[in-house]
Amino acid sequence: MKKEEKDVIIGEITELLEKYPTVYITDTSALTVEKTNKLRSLCFKKGVKMLVAKNTLIRKAMEKQSDESYKELFSTLKGTSALMFSETGNVPARLIKEFRKGGSEKPLLKSAWVETAVFLGENQLDMLTALKSKNELIGDIIGLLQSPAKNVVSALQSSGGKLAGIVKTLSERPA
Repeated sequence: MKKEEKDVIIGEITELLEKYPTVYITDTSALTVEKTNKLRSLCFKKGVKMLVAKNTLIRKAMEKQSDESYKELFSTLKGTSALMFSETGNVPARLIKEFRKGGSEKPLLKSAWVETAVFLGENQLDMLTALKSKNELIGDIIGLLQSPAKNVVSALQSSGGKLAGIVKTLSERPA
């Protein structure tokens, strides 16, 4: 591979690292072409960008990032590496789990970078799957905030009906 080709790949990875707050490094070795194509198709459907590149090129792209420190991920850049980029931290983890339900043991999680948090190793996959996205957390907070208000409105409506019934009964009673 010529230096110009390497520079193009490093530039592409650098752009993706700047664009996406989440990157997973996975091991896709031993996947057949058919399974790899299925994985790429699933990634496309879930909005995950998948890219396979040489570890040295991935490392050089990560080193170019001045504002991010990907140094902790460098130890996982061994063997075959595929990068998965996503807007949401838990989507690639859920995608990997879903893909494995088809009987495949791969891809394996080597490491993940989720909005400055580092996750190393396959044993972190369940934790990453359970992570809530920013929108899910906002929804939970809104639900919690609305709950007391709904209770107050419900109490006012039910006691308002009771109060109106009592007033009506009292007004109809002979004096």
